[in-house]
Amino acid sequence: MVFGRMKASMVPAESALPGRPARPFSLAGTHTVLGTPIEGPYPAGLETAYFAMGCFWGAERAFWKVPGVWTTAVGYQGGFTPNPTYEETCTGMTGHTEAVKVVFDPTKVTYAELLKVFWESHDPTQGYRQGNDVGTQYRSAVYWTSEEQRAALEASRAAYQAELTRAGHGEITSELAPAGEFYYAEDYHQQYLSDAKVPWGYCGLGGTGVSCPVGLDTSAATESAPAAG
Repeated sequence: MVFGRMKASMVPAESALPGRPARPFSLAGTHTVLGTPIEGPYPAGLETAYFAMGCFWGAERAFWKVPGVWTTAVGYQGGFTPNPTYEETCTGMTGHTEAVKVVFDPTKVTYAELLKVFWESHDPTQGYRQGNDVGTQYRSAVYWTSEEQRAALEASRAAYQAELTRAGHGEITSELAPAGEFYYAEDYHQQYLSDAKVPWGYCGLGGTGVSCPVGLDTSAATESAPAAG
C-alpha cells in the first residue's frame, strides 16, 4: 500500500476532492472473521471507537483479535471529501486517514485496553507516515465518541509519552479529535488479512517495543487536560 501520490502535508479543505453524495460501492455487510454485521444494527450496550495507525489492513486485524470486540471495519476518516474511494484517499487529496471502526462490549474489554493495543501496535511519533507507508492517509489518529473516551485518551497519551521519552523516542504526533464522519472502505478492504481473503498479505505495522500503562486514573483529565490535536 505504498503506491499513489505521497503527501507530506495536509490538503486544505478548499483544495480537497469534491467527492459524492452517496457511497459508490456496496458492502457484503458481514465480518468475515467474527460473523457480525459491520454496519449494524449493534446490540444495546456496545460502544464504538475509532483508531488509525497506518495501513488499515493490519490495524483492523490487531483489533478483531481482542476479546470483547464485537465487530470491526475499515474506512476513511478525519478528512474533507464525502464518500471517498480508496484511490482518491491514496492521492492525499481527501484529507482522510485510513481508520478502523471498533465496536466493543465495555463489560468485556475497556477503552483503556483498546488504547493500549493502539499505542503498542505502531509508532505514534512518525507524523504523516507509518514505516514505509508515507502520506497523510497513513497518519496516526484516535477519534473519540464521548467525553469519557476523551479523558481516557488524553490520560493514556500523557502516560505513554512519558514511557516513550524514557526509552529515547520522540514526541507523539497522533491526531486526537472528536469523531467525525466515518466512510466505509470498499468491500475488498474489509478484513483483508483474514483467512478468507489474504492472510499472508502486506502488513506494515511495527510498534516501538515500549509498553503502555493501563488502568490510569482519568478522573481529573476531563477538568484539566489541555486540548489535544
